[in-house]
Amino acid sequence: MLDNRLTRPLAEVLADVAPGWDDLVAAFVASPRGAALCRAVDARVAAGAEVYPARPLRALETLMPQQVRVVILGQDPYHGPGEAEGLAFSVADGVKIPPSLRNIRQELVADLGLALPVSGSLQAWTGQGVLLLNTTLTVERDQPASHAKLGWDACTDALIDRVAAQPHPKVFLLWGAHAQAKAVRIAAAGHAANRMLVSNHPSPLAARRPPVPFLGSRPFSAASEWLAAHGAVPVDWRLPGPFQR
Repeated sequence: MLDNRLTRPLAEVLADVAPGWDDLVAAFVASPRGAALCRAVDARVAAGAEVYPARPLRALETLMPQQVRVVILGQDPYHGPGEAEGLAFSVADGVKIPPSLRNIRQELVADLGLALPVSGSLQAWTGQGVLLLNTTLTVERDQPASHAKLGWDACTDALIDRVAAQPHPKVFLLWGAHAQAKAVRIAAAGHAANRMLVSNHPSPLAARRPPVPFLGSRPFSAASEWLAAHGAVPVDWRLPGPFQR
C-alpha cells in the first residue's frame, strides 16, 4: 500500500510548487495564520497522528496559474491510509476507488461515454490544465474534516484568487457547500472569463440529492463546451488505460 503520510515539516513540503504560486505560498507560510497552521500540523505528526497526504500542494507542482483551464474544487483529502495523493478526488494506481470517485467516474461515462481505466488516478487531467484542489489540504486518519479549522482556507482562498485573476477563459466546478463558499471570491475577480458550474458534492450522501444533484449534471461536457465557445481549447477528459472490462 502506498505510504501517503506526511513526514516532512509542512512548511518545507509547501515550498514544492511551480512558478506563479511560489510567492503566494511563501507569503502564506510566513503569515501568522500560515505559521500557526504549520505548527499545528507538525505537532499532530510529532504526536503520532497519521496526516495525509505527503504532498498537500501536489496539484501546484507542475501546473502554473496561467495554464489552468478548469478548477475542480472539493472539500478535504480522503482520510483512509494510502488514499489521498494531493490531487482532489484522485487516488494512485492500485488503490481502491473511493465512493466519491466512483460517482465522478460514473458521471464521466454518462456525460461523455468514455471508457474507464482500472486506475483511479486523475493525474492525467493536470496535464490538461485541470487544477484538482481541495478547500482543506490535510486530514488525519479516519477523521474527515479534522483539519478544516486549522487555517487552510486562507491558503486556498489566495490560490483561487490568483487563478480567478488570470485573464484567460476558465471554468470552476464547485462541488459541494465547501467549494461553493468560494463562489463569492471568484465573482469578486470580475472577469467574464470565469465561469462557475455548481452541483452537489459527488459523495454518495449528496450526489443524487437536490438542489443540484451531481449525477446528471454533465460537468465535463459543459466545461469543455464553454471553453470552446470562448476561444479556448476544450479539455480532453480521457484517462489512460488499461481499461476495465
